[in-house]
Order: sequence, then C-alpha cells, then structure tokens
Amino acid sequence: MTPLRILFVFRAPVGGLFRQVIDLIRYQSRSGHQIGIICDSLTGGARALELFEELGPMCPLGIHRMPMHRNPHPSDLTNIRAIAAIVREKNVDVLHGHGSKGGLYARIDAAFRRSGPIRAYTPHGGSFNYEPGTLIHSAYMLVERFLERGTDVFTFESQYIANRFYTECGKTDRLVHVTLNGLYPHEFEPRQTIANPTDILFIGELRAAKGIDMLLQALSRLRQQGKPITTTIIGGGPDEGLLRAMVLDLGIHDQVIFTGPMVGSEGLKRGRIMVVPSRAESLPYIVLEAVGAQVPLITTNVGGIPEIVGPDYDWMIASGDLEGLVRLLHQAIDSSADDLAARSLRLATRARSIFDVEKMAADIVVAYREAIEARIRA
Repeated sequence: MTPLRILFVFRAPVGGLFRQVIDLIRYQSRSGHQIGIICDSLTGGARALELFEELGPMCPLGIHRMPMHRNPHPSDLTNIRAIAAIVREKNVDVLHGHGSKGGLYARIDAAFRRSGPIRAYTPHGGSFNYEPGTLIHSAYMLVERFLERGTDVFTFESQYIANRFYTECGKTDRLVHVTLNGLYPHEFEPRQTIANPTDILFIGELRAAKGIDMLLQALSRLRQQGKPITTTIIGGGPDEGLLRAMVLDLGIHDQVIFTGPMVGSEGLKRGRIMVVPSRAESLPYIVLEAVGAQVPLITTNVGGIPEIVGPDYDWMIASGDLEGLVRLLHQAIDSSADDLAARSLRLATRARSIFDVEKMAADIVVAYREAIEARIRA
C-alpha cells in the first residue's frame, strides 16, 4: 500500500499522551510512512529534548514546536494559521490530533470546510475530565460537538473515553475505532526494585485530579495508628508546593520523598507497592506499565483503570474513599512477598492478552485508511 504522510498534533510532550504518539511514530516509521510532529515549546524540558533527538530521524516531515497553552489563549489563532501552512507545505494525508488542544488544532478548519487531509482525533481525558454540570464542562462539550463536524475518524484509547463521548456528545456518524494503548513484550518482565525501596510509590503529575492529598491523609492516619509507611512521590506539577506543605503539616515529612519527574521504568523500581489515588483518568499508561512490570497495585475505580485490572479487582476503591485506602494500605503492607507476587502476576497475565502496542499501532493505520476510503466514496 502507498505510504501515508502523517502529522501528529498535540500540546504537551509529556505523560501518557506523548508515550502513545512515540509508540505510533516508531511503528509507522518502520512501516514506511512519513511522519511529522507539531507540539508545544513551553513544556517537556530536557527529557522531551532527548526524545525529540531520538525521534528526529523518524520524522522527515519535521518536528515543529510553538507555544501552546492548556486553556483557550489568543495564541491559538496564530497556531491554527501556522499549522495550516505546515499541512499545505508538507502535503499531509492524515492530521492526527491528540488531546483536547491537539484535537482543536487538527479539526477546527475542517469543521467549517471538509477538505485537505483526513482528520483523526484521539481524546486523552482532557475536556472529558471536568465535572458534568459545571459551566466549563458545558463549554468544552459544546466545542467537542462542534469539532465533530471536522472529524473523519475517532481513535478512542479506551472504551471509557468512547462511552464518555457518547454520553456527553451523543452517538456519532463518523468512523470510530477503540484502539487500546499497549505495551512491548519486554515491558511484561518483572521489575527489579532498588536496594532499599520505600513501602509505597506514587508516579504522576502533581495536581488535584491525581488524589495525592488523599494518599497523604491516609499516611497520616496510619502513622497515628502506629504504622508509619515510607513513600516515594515521583513527578512534578502545579500542586507540588501545596503537597510539600501538606506533608509538613501532617507531620509525615520523615516518611515521604519527593524525587521530581523520572522515567516510568526507573520510577517503578523505587517502591514496593504502587498507589493510584486518582479522581479522574482516561487509560493511564503508568498503571498499564506497573501492571506489566508486576508491581503490586492499589487504585481507584476511575476512568479506564477497570479495563486494565478488571472490573472486580479487589484492591480498587471508589474515588475519595479515604477509609478504603487506609484499609487496603494495611492489607498490602501486611501481605507476604509471595502473596504480592502472585497477585501481581495474575494482573500481568490478564493484561498481556489485551494490551499490545503493535496491535494498537496497526489498528490506527487501518482507521486512517478506512477514513481515506470513506472520503473518496463521499
């Protein structure tokens, strides 16, 4: 088949969204497709620069960075014009927007006039994570419904996000593919911890949606009960200062280590048991990576996490359930190493049969080609 010219558009080169884009680039480049990237120049730091250097040879359409803001901003108009110029210059076949901002940039002009490249859209939570009924949620859903007009194919990364879209925006007559994020075979090998890991591990962005404040409250409660639990918190974000202050206020500063951002595979070595106390998620890569690496896991029942661990996983609690988190931390800390290993192996075995990176990437190329055929027939 004729190779495609594919341009990915997204905001921040960090986290699970960026991980999926990298996986797609590696597969699509190896399959002969011509790839390019458009993303934010304000975020990502040194780690993003390292990854872009690695991706450069795989991206003959270029890596284009420009200032992008999470919320609506006057620079959006400038960026939309700049992206349109790049699309014309590179003669792009597929413009694939990831996340709310990437989805806006990729589809806005097609919402007014259906022409040019195929427009694919993969939501990653974003606008769908706001509380239903709030003004900001209503505004974002209005935008999502409008941008549907400029969409040729949705590639949802979890059934959860697909269901959220249907609930908030209604059924769509556009092409839909649910293409679950995946792992490479080597990511299903058991991790080896560092010499002196902490009891508990958290990895993620330090912001309210991740529920880290609830984890800290649980650690304080357990300390009062005579069970001080050591914890490593890996990541950065807007609430880091507040969380550090909370650690001091709760009197658990001698139990908690903040490391800053770290590569996921390295971070997973830093603690015996991973806790994901999130209030909102889509299909988080870090949970998938932890399950693949056979890290014992306590999590909240939010977003697509039940798709990873199964709907009946017994170390999964409702969002905000502090008492449940305290109870599960007790159980986990008191479990033997053999019990933890057996539990983790069951999760990894289940995930291996479902989450395959090569299948994910191949299915998305199939989605592109179906959209191209549908455009030709229209």
